[in-house]
Amino acid sequence: MRWTSLLLQRASSAMTQQVVRVQPGSRAQEAGQWSTGLCECYKDVGDCCFALCCLPVFTCKVTSAVGACPCLPLLDCIGCVPPASLAMRASVRQRYGIKGSVWSDCLYGCCCYPLSWLQISRELKRRAASHASSSSSSSSSARYTALASLQGEHLV
Repeated sequence: MRWTSLLLQRASSAMTQQVVRVQPGSRAQEAGQWSTGLCECYKDVGDCCFALCCLPVFTCKVTSAVGACPCLPLLDCIGCVPPASLAMRASVRQRYGIKGSVWSDCLYGCCCYPLSWLQISRELKRRAASHASSSSSSSSSARYTALASLQGEHLV
């Protein structure tokens, strides 16, 4: 009996002495980073299914959400380097201060085309939602309002 109480005391004192020094956080808060990785499609299954079923329509919807001409992704089938994918990744990187280069955008656009568009979509929704929730003035967040309501939804 005494032996078990001694073990319980040691276990409880060991548990109370553990201190969490770094809280887990989202990558969206880190400056210069994408909020989700390229292959993290499971974080938005609706968009993933939509892109799987009809990628051209999905890319047009994402381009429209960025504020560009919705027909721009239709140019991607012209050459070996997809210009719309390259332009959208560069635009989103510049808008949110995400580190990267034209070479990485080109690589992702050519080799990981659907995943690149899904990452752009997730980034737009997460940044818009965080901007809308942190901003108190409606005039500065007017262009983000439509996207903020889409958190957890696909861009249809």
